[in-house]
Amino acid sequence: MSQTLNASTLLAVPLAPLLGSVLAGVFGTQFGGNWIGRRLSHTLTILGVLVAFILSALTLKSVALDGARLNETLYTWMVVGDLKMEVGFMIDGLTAMMMCVVTFVSLMVHIYTIGYMDEDEGYNRFFAYISLFTFSMLMLVMSNNMLQLFFGWEAVGLVSYLLIGFWFNKPSAIFANMKAFLVNRVGDFGFILGIGLIAAFAGTLNYTEAFAKADALSALTLPGTSWMLVTVICICLFIGAMGKSAQFPLHVWLPDSMEGPTPISALIHAATMVTAGIFMVARMSPLFELSDTALNFIMVIGAITALFMGFLGIIQNDIKRVVAYSTLSQLGYMTVALGASAYSVAVFHLMTHAFFKALLFLGAGSVIMGMHHNQDIRWMGGVRKYMPITWITSLLGSLALIGTPFFAGFYSKDSIIEAVAESHLPAAGFAHFAVLAGVFVTAFYSFRMYFLVFHGKERYDQNPDAHHDDHHDAHHDAHGHEAHHEPHESPWVVTVPLVLLAIPSVVIGFMTITPMLFGDFFKDAIFIHAEKHPVMDELAHAFHGPVAMAVHALSSAPFWLALAGVLTAWYMYLVNPAVPAAFARILRPLVVVLENKYFLDWINENILARGARALGMGLWKVGDRGLIDGLLVNGSWKLVGWASAQVRKFQSGYLYHYALVMILGVFVLMTYFVWLNK
Repeated sequence: MSQTLNASTLLAVPLAPLLGSVLAGVFGTQFGGNWIGRRLSHTLTILGVLVAFILSALTLKSVALDGARLNETLYTWMVVGDLKMEVGFMIDGLTAMMMCVVTFVSLMVHIYTIGYMDEDEGYNRFFAYISLFTFSMLMLVMSNNMLQLFFGWEAVGLVSYLLIGFWFNKPSAIFANMKAFLVNRVGDFGFILGIGLIAAFAGTLNYTEAFAKADALSALTLPGTSWMLVTVICICLFIGAMGKSAQFPLHVWLPDSMEGPTPISALIHAATMVTAGIFMVARMSPLFELSDTALNFIMVIGAITALFMGFLGIIQNDIKRVVAYSTLSQLGYMTVALGASAYSVAVFHLMTHAFFKALLFLGAGSVIMGMHHNQDIRWMGGVRKYMPITWITSLLGSLALIGTPFFAGFYSKDSIIEAVAESHLPAAGFAHFAVLAGVFVTAFYSFRMYFLVFHGKERYDQNPDAHHDDHHDAHHDAHGHEAHHEPHESPWVVTVPLVLLAIPSVVIGFMTITPMLFGDFFKDAIFIHAEKHPVMDELAHAFHGPVAMAVHALSSAPFWLALAGVLTAWYMYLVNPAVPAAFARILRPLVVVLENKYFLDWINENILARGARALGMGLWKVGDRGLIDGLLVNGSWKLVGWASAQVRKFQSGYLYHYALVMILGVFVLMTYFVWLNK
């Protein structure tokens, strides 16, 4: 690929997965007569994603090494006055990195799915969905305008709805996908308001044109208020990110989304869809840099999510939900970095997190398969000797997650902590405490899960609920496994993606921290007002290479907090299991709060939902039936009918009645004019 990127070639990146999705979704399902079988369906979809990954890797090479860039409109859909609605691509460092992350993780998930969904009746449909998701995410990250961004934004939401509710005969899955859809609508309402304000006041949906008018927007206020227009725009946009990237309090959908098959947990809820909000804020950095109010708001929301969602991971017993709450917490870390104006650090953590979190989700799925679809970590133990590949890759993923020096997660996570420490925004103090405390919490719940699953006494034969599964009941019966069967290693189509994801989980941070954070990789993709927000300059001043950073970390607070978390989990769950039981009794009120997820679901269902229903009923009965139907519609015809009935009385049909009225009329007029002349 040349220094000048070819738009036609780039068009193949999103269209290849779309083609695979259409072929598998139409000709591989009952809709198209099941014309192609399972093997051809997964071959076509994997081939499509493979083509997208190869082209994305070549694009990244051209962008990183040759400085290639592209900002081109491919198709003009509509022109309304001066507002153009277009489809186009913007390729720079941020886009190229996201393209590679999305396609690589998606490719691993596609391969993994061959083994994980082998016995499922919806095999071809699942491959069609995940390829369609890949297309949607690529359209989102490659867009050069807000219309296409919104299309990709809504498309990934739609496909996530289909995937979370993939087992549509399972009531909990249907509830979970509807919950995800509705919560995301709340965020998306704010998002489209932000886009609408940009279109109204900047007169364009194109990124480059809108950013060129950023200074002009910063001088305006929202009509009728004293609020800075750019602050309102940024907060509205970030509300969209709160829904898509599961930030407090719009995070409630993500843990329940674990009702879907495990591969989508890795694809959607770890590596790609939930990071769309982080990507969007980084892309919109020229606007966010103009509002310290918005940045403080972002930092506070991220800090709350990072710390308090981590607490919930401590009391989870479902292996997938532990990893899900870990995702929530890590998304909070990324959001904190955005608030500190360290956009490149947030995106850097997005990239490293994508690899090790996808690894942990797929590792959890491998454990579920090996444990005959038991997901409760209390009934595992000693799995290490039965599943050595799953064990070692899960250990590597856990070490990366807790920020072990030299691992990928260390470089991005420590950079976030340092960036917050260097920030001069008012919210930085609370945020720094939250991300530091979150280091201990993350290490504790991660290795609690690790020790309970892979070490200690074997407990799989004591499981009282042999069929606790993320599959529907028919799928249980299809497996025909009994609870006392020994664990077994997963097939190669499952373990190969684990190994391929483990490699970047270890080395990608070491390899890329210098160009991504302190080089010019994001030079024209991310804008920072260095005088107002000098965080990155201060980080660069303290950075002396990845080796020196890792060595220095051995004497830093985050390292010792992470080590303390690991040792505490080891003592409490391997050495002295009576300790956590004692804490659970002593801290029972706190445990109840955590088990009920801070009662946010209760508040949503019993206060907000019922309040909205009561308001709707009131508007219907008083407004619709009473005012509109009763007063305006029915009242108007009743008034006309009454008036007509009164007027009808004057229409007797007798000539002498009409003559009398005429004489009386003349008399009244004569009297009136005589009175006027006096």
